[in-house]
Amino acid sequence: MASLREIFPGKAAKPPEMTNRQKISSGAKWEPIVGYSRAVRVGSRIYVTGTTALDETGEVVGIGDAYAQTIQVLKNIEHALNRLGASLEHVVRTRMYVTDISRWEEYGRAHGEFLRNVMPATTMIEVSRLIDDQMLIEIEVDAEL
Repeated sequence: MASLREIFPGKAAKPPEMTNRQKISSGAKWEPIVGYSRAVRVGSRIYVTGTTALDETGEVVGIGDAYAQTIQVLKNIEHALNRLGASLEHVVRTRMYVTDISRWEEYGRAHGEFLRNVMPATTMIEVSRLIDDQMLIEIEVDAEL
């Protein structure tokens, strides 16, 4: 395997800087603790971190309701994309982490309402739990402008 010095002759032994990196925050209490951004845009790509059904005050929306939580998650993702100059039309991949896969139709119906015309590559995975026991779903999104 070639070293960085071989790949970037005459440069320091580190990859080139990412230009035009934009980061946004949702204000979630976990962001400063864990050290992450709600979404990052580098060039024409946008990565939206795992997003849950929190409202603007930090409270979980739709407790016990998989469909309602998925709607809130997708609204939060749409808001993050909009802040970085994109929309749901730019989504190319979603990853859904759910606490009860038997409720896949509820999650899927909401996902379809927002993304049916886009038809992104999508994965749904059951996990044992999320950071808050009231949360039923967390979604990550990749978008391309």
